Amino acid sequence: MAHIFAMPTAPRLIELSDRAVLYVSGPDWRAFLQGLLTQDVETLGEGEIRFAALLTPQGRLMFDLFLIGTAEGALLDVAADKREALAQRLAMYRLRAKAVIAPTGDRVFALWNSPGGPGWLPDPRLAGLGFRAYAAEPPAALGADPAARAEFDAWRLSVGVPDPGLDCGETTYPIEANFDLLNGIDFKKGCYVGQETTSRMKRRGGIKSRMSPLSFSGPAPAPGTPVVTAEGLRAGEVLSGGDGAAMALVRLDRALGASLLAEGRPVALNPPDWLAAQL
Repeated sequence: MAHIFAMPTAPRLIELSDRAVLYVSGPDWRAFLQGLLTQDVETLGEGEIRFAALLTPQGRLMFDLFLIGTAEGALLDVAADKREALAQRLAMYRLRAKAVIAPTGDRVFALWNSPGGPGWLPDPRLAGLGFRAYAAEPPAALGADPAARAEFDAWRLSVGVPDPGLDCGETTYPIEANFDLLNGIDFKKGCYVGQETTSRMKRRGGIKSRMSPLSFSGPAPAPGTPVVTAEGLRAGEVLSGGDGAAMALVRLDRALGASLLAEGRPVALNPPDWLAAQL
């Protein structure tokens, strides 16, 4: 895997200022969220974190989020620029449910190259992503140095995980962004918004495109740049990235095993082991 940087091995800590937190509480909070989200909420324990999404009725991704169980409800870690929209959407679905939806002042922190410690919750998507924390100040992290956002994105790309805020749009299906492989969908739970399409794609082999890292020399092609085969067939498009690596949404039938180009430059499909095993 080509990296944007030579990856530091010392513990690294960053505030994810593009994330914000909602708190859902009240007597009906579990049943309320259980009927909406892709993740099982009924069994969420206090201090436990899970990855999830709220979909459109047609099964497309509206909001990615992390659920964190508390004694009386759940924190929802969401994109900061979508927090108000998510609160409005949840309020629309609430109807007669006794649930309270409110923003909090919690900041969101990420830690990697570290064993974690008190206050740090393991990122539920993939062990290699490290830990997340929710507080006014970051919990203690022995020996951790501050990191820049570009470094965090390089780390994320190095383990092959998309950033929904950067890589997903209004037409994205969660399975295209690998939510099914990153513990973001519970296929055994009851009904939720968009379940029919999501289950059909998974169970009937309707997964035609997935997000995977590309590796190449030099700067990343601009987001939206077509990825084509040597024969000129469109095989996908570039999403977020930096020097040497980028995320792309690719058509599996055309991209797997093919010689690929973007902006006329050679690029290589470089899925991590956890993804390659499913292709």
